[in-house]
Amino acid sequence: MDSLHTGSLNQAVELLRIETELFTLFLQGRPYHPTVETLQLHRSSDHEWVNAQLGITCSERLGEVQIKVFSPEAYGMVDWQPGESSFPCFYETQSYELVIQNKTTAKLSFYHENVLLRQAVKPLGESILAGVLNFGNEVGLTEWEIRSAGQTLLRVEMEIFPSKMDYKLDYQNILNEVNEQIYNLAFDFLRRTYQLTGLRETQYQSLTEFFTLLQHIFRQLLDAIERINKNPNYALLQNRQLMDANRVKKAGRENIRELTKHPERLREAESNGFLRVNGQNYTATHLMETRKRLSYDTNENRFIRWMLERIHGKLKELKSRWKMNSRTPDPLLIKRLDAMLIQLERVLKMDFLREAGVLKQMSVTLVLQMAPGYREVYRCYLMLLKGLSIQGDLFRLSMKDVAQLYEYWCFLKLNQLLGQKYKLVKQDIIKVNRNGIFVTLDRSQSAKMVYENPVNGEQFILYYNTIPSSDKTPTLSQRPDNVLTLKKKDAGTIKEYKYVFDAKYRLNPAYEGTSYQRTYGQPGPEEDDINTMHRYRDAIVYQEKGSGEYERSMFGAYVLFPYPDEERYKSHRFYKSIELLNIGALPFLPNSTSLVEQFLAEIIQDSPEKAYERSTRPRGTKEYYANQLAGKNMLVGSVRGPEQVRVALEHSFYHVPLMNLSDVKILTQLEYVAMCQSRKKFTDPAKTGIHWVGKVADWKVLRRKEIKEVPCRPGTEEDLYVRFTVEGWKRLAAPIALGGQGVYRVLYTSKYILDRAIEIAELRLETEEELREWREKRRKGRVKVKLDHEQYVDLGKVVEVRNI
Repeated sequence: MDSLHTGSLNQAVELLRIETELFTLFLQGRPYHPTVETLQLHRSSDHEWVNAQLGITCSERLGEVQIKVFSPEAYGMVDWQPGESSFPCFYETQSYELVIQNKTTAKLSFYHENVLLRQAVKPLGESILAGVLNFGNEVGLTEWEIRSAGQTLLRVEMEIFPSKMDYKLDYQNILNEVNEQIYNLAFDFLRRTYQLTGLRETQYQSLTEFFTLLQHIFRQLLDAIERINKNPNYALLQNRQLMDANRVKKAGRENIRELTKHPERLREAESNGFLRVNGQNYTATHLMETRKRLSYDTNENRFIRWMLERIHGKLKELKSRWKMNSRTPDPLLIKRLDAMLIQLERVLKMDFLREAGVLKQMSVTLVLQMAPGYREVYRCYLMLLKGLSIQGDLFRLSMKDVAQLYEYWCFLKLNQLLGQKYKLVKQDIIKVNRNGIFVTLDRSQSAKMVYENPVNGEQFILYYNTIPSSDKTPTLSQRPDNVLTLKKKDAGTIKEYKYVFDAKYRLNPAYEGTSYQRTYGQPGPEEDDINTMHRYRDAIVYQEKGSGEYERSMFGAYVLFPYPDEERYKSHRFYKSIELLNIGALPFLPNSTSLVEQFLAEIIQDSPEKAYERSTRPRGTKEYYANQLAGKNMLVGSVRGPEQVRVALEHSFYHVPLMNLSDVKILTQLEYVAMCQSRKKFTDPAKTGIHWVGKVADWKVLRRKEIKEVPCRPGTEEDLYVRFTVEGWKRLAAPIALGGQGVYRVLYTSKYILDRAIEIAELRLETEEELREWREKRRKGRVKVKLDHEQYVDLGKVVEVRNI
């Protein structure tokens, strides 16, 4: 399109004029939105404006009507005819002035379903009706009317466009994805478990919802009926009929009772009488014969026929409504409906269904619940019966609150990204009660989704509209949109790391000459929203039970905002701040999810140490923890056999030759000792490795002969030994494996590393770089530490750390 006129962004112009014999209507405002122009939204692939929908219906009472709409090419008003499209000039949060000049004495009124908009338009004198319309965050089609004496004179349907995202590329995709993800969650729930609950029809199920559900299960339904047709349920009926005695093949004993009641059916017979009364033989002229036959007119088959007839009727109704109400019927949809109707008519002609009668009473029998084919049909019936009753009217609003929709979409999209890589364990968005399947995604309620990492079994939870119950604040309550809680395994314990992902339908377009543009140079999140993230991280705290101390529980907080250009945004200060402070913002739209997806993968893959390091720590923390991470406060020594282990455990001590210590000064920093059981001394492989660790209570340098618990070898009586007194030996939950190596004399390591090691070679990690590489690779699976000495770990150094 042509470039905009200078100053046109802020000038109010006439956008719509309707001239009738009863009144003249004017609607004026700014034809463009500055944010839309800055971000070049609502354009086609060749950068032309997309068409906006406009519908105007006039009563015959208006007489001759002339309609003019704003055109950007002419930068003025042009004639408009029904059925034509128009220029998108109505936007959310933008005000438009409506003026109606009455030409008669009849009283006019303005109607909109939103009471606030109805109240905004008021009469000014006797001939003017005027007011300011602002649709807030409502986006999509909206209708309003001009009425007189309760009758509609004019109905206008116009399209409201979003100002922070593209209507076709983003808004409609968000709307579709919300619907699709809700349905996917519902069907995933039904696949996991279905409820044999009450059989009341859901009250508000629409035909379109019914058709959406039916499409998912139609093939399954037909397959189940085909299976039933091979072996249908039947009843064995007995027909009793009075027949000529000569035609009866088998007469039952019930005929004796019948002939007693009806002696007129007997006649005298001299030779072949089978009944003798008072010395006279009698034979029967007519007898009752009972014949058995199969009948498919059972309650279960009646139910199936009734169900199929109802589906057939609803599809016919949907087809007729679609043809009647749709301006341009979709031929593919009509073809699909026809194909489904033909299939249903074919199935209804099956023998077992043709014989089935009218269903008079519904009862859930064991056949319906358990018989092959019947149980599948009944399950399909439950799915169709329940429908989707969406709280918050996600599917029914003609206009959508785009800010609320964006908030819903962010939560659902985060779950979709997580569900692609991780296993969904539990969710409480989709629930079932006696009236239907309910979606509890609502601003007034909270929800959570529980996932499990298949690699390491760790679980994490995504909360919506709430924070974990263990978190609180002694000042003011906080309620971020989304909180991701990661539960990471660390040395046999579970530690939680929590992150805020707050959806904000706000965007600063960085207008030319503004302070935001001078500071950041490009569009991005609002500064106030970043300040809110600082508040969330600092205000939400955790209090350990029985402790009066509070700890900050949120390790990071991030704004999710609508912006499409991810590559450009990487240079924004608020993206770089995530790495520096773990606070910032991430763009998030249907076609711009890669940065969020990448970041989620990173924090889930993080080791507990890396997760902690991401957060901002008090000054001096690095020095405080330096010795904790790198200091060698543990001695791992070899033992001579099972007897030494038994005595050491019994008397709570460990001894080692002083000459085996490389530096006597190290004794002052040793806090723990561990015993390494070698393959040479322990024949049972289950008893090799490091099983026992003890905390050092005291140590002394003694002559070997002074250690009375273990007899000394001849010639070693005067040798110097170090005797460690142990507070108590503790067995490791998972022994540290030898991995083909052992300890020659003694090995120095840290308790931190020993608690996390799987193989003994990992105890040789010393530098901070080696520790960091080991921690990160451990998150991806098993780790192999290669040393330059193949047999003894205390004689070698680290050559390589790799995943296996």
